[in-house]
Amino acid sequence: MNTFISKKNIGNKTDRSMWNFPLRMFFIMRRYPIIPMMVIGLLIITAIFGTWMEPHDPIRADVLSRHIPPFWMEGGDTKFILGTDALGRDVLSRIIGGASVTLLVVTASVTTGVVVGTGLGLVTGYFGGLVDDVVMRIVDAWGILPQLLIIIIIVLTFGQGLFVLIGVLAMLSWTGAVRLVRAETLSLRSRDYVLLAQIAGASNTRIIFRHILPGVINMVIVTATLGTGTIILTEASLSFLGAGIPPPDPTWGKMVGDERMYVGAAWWTSFFPGIAIAMVVMSGNFLGDWMRDRFDPTLRQL
Repeated sequence: MNTFISKKNIGNKTDRSMWNFPLRMFFIMRRYPIIPMMVIGLLIITAIFGTWMEPHDPIRADVLSRHIPPFWMEGGDTKFILGTDALGRDVLSRIIGGASVTLLVVTASVTTGVVVGTGLGLVTGYFGGLVDDVVMRIVDAWGILPQLLIIIIIVLTFGQGLFVLIGVLAMLSWTGAVRLVRAETLSLRSRDYVLLAQIAGASNTRIIFRHILPGVINMVIVTATLGTGTIILTEASLSFLGAGIPPPDPTWGKMVGDERMYVGAAWWTSFFPGIAIAMVVMSGNFLGDWMRDRFDPTLRQL
């Protein structure tokens, strides 16, 4: 009898442990953005080590191998896992090669825009007056302009190139950072520790970088993370319209744009780059939402 009870208890503990693990994983995934972090991490790893991960040359064309379907479809070949495009280039290799371009463009443009916007927000929020009026009127004017049309005109005027694309995308990042940082700076500059620093004779530069910047840095990080998805979509749109990175360098938007006429006959040539864009954009938005909830003390209490 005791043996039976002990075996039964052991069985119950085993059953509970089998259910506890997926439940723990479920609550961990609710609390932390595991999947978005994995997607962003995969993008970073692919961008850094993409040269060694590419099964084929993403630029080399082979017309004899054009529009080979993915390996699981009829007529597919395991040599080309995700198939080939209209010029016989491996789709998987071009997606991997496009990851490095996407990461470089997004990182450089978001960083440039956020740094410029943060600096202007700190200056306008702290000093106010004429500087604040001039900068904010420029921000308001920029907000009502057709930005995508202006960006296309700039790209067509100065020519396609990596630095031109980074510059025009940075123009989309700075206005949001100016507004948020300025509003927070207006609140922080009246705090007691800032007033005490002014009474103690601290310079304006020291007060801004030593006392106010640490109070807005969390907001800056969240703004940069949330803006990543917009920058990726804009870069993809410009590449789709032919105003992005010039050929033959692969980008996800260019892959979708170049192969849009073959969607009916060779859907994989534009489907998989589109999936890559969607996954990275959603992961960036989810990660930004989580960071906003994590850094905001009022939201952490909910």
